Amino acid sequence: MRLSTGILLIMTSTFSVAAGDSLLDQDFRRLASDEVVNIGETYQGKVILVVNTASKCGNTPQYDGLEKLYEEYGDDGLVVLGFPSNDFFGQEPGTEEEIQEFCRLTYKVRFPMFEKVAVKEGNAHPFFDKLAAEAGTYPTWNFHKFLIGRDGKLITQFSPRTKPYNEKVIAEIESALAM
Repeated sequence: MRLSTGILLIMTSTFSVAAGDSLLDQDFRRLASDEVVNIGETYQGKVILVVNTASKCGNTPQYDGLEKLYEEYGDDGLVVLGFPSNDFFGQEPGTEEEIQEFCRLTYKVRFPMFEKVAVKEGNAHPFFDKLAAEAGTYPTWNFHKFLIGRDGKLITQFSPRTKPYNEKVIAEIESALAM
């Protein structure tokens, strides 16, 4: 009898994680689209760089480096996920269609972009609440970066001032891709 109970508890625990306790078990609508994807299912087994973005920020040129990372390491399993946010001094005021057009025309962004979300503490989308709980910090400005491993667990975070091709970012990405 105890053996059966032990097995049941193990199965229940495994089901609980699969049913929604995962950091990546989040549904998002693609930018300027009606298509909704679960990022945990869609990007399962990938190394993910999550970035809150803005089009009218001093860090906006980082789109260029993010796209280059996506191009250079994409075949190895890296995906960059952009989440526009208007939380910091209204630096992402446009509609999703305007944001999409700006990103494509100005920076030739092809990495996946998702719906405009709140990322600041107290009003953040649940995904950013989970990221903050794991990282110990909410995004402090536009272009805050969170690196998630193939196992769906947070590896580290980088401040908005840390550019995409910073040697620490590259080292962490390459290490995560090697696993």
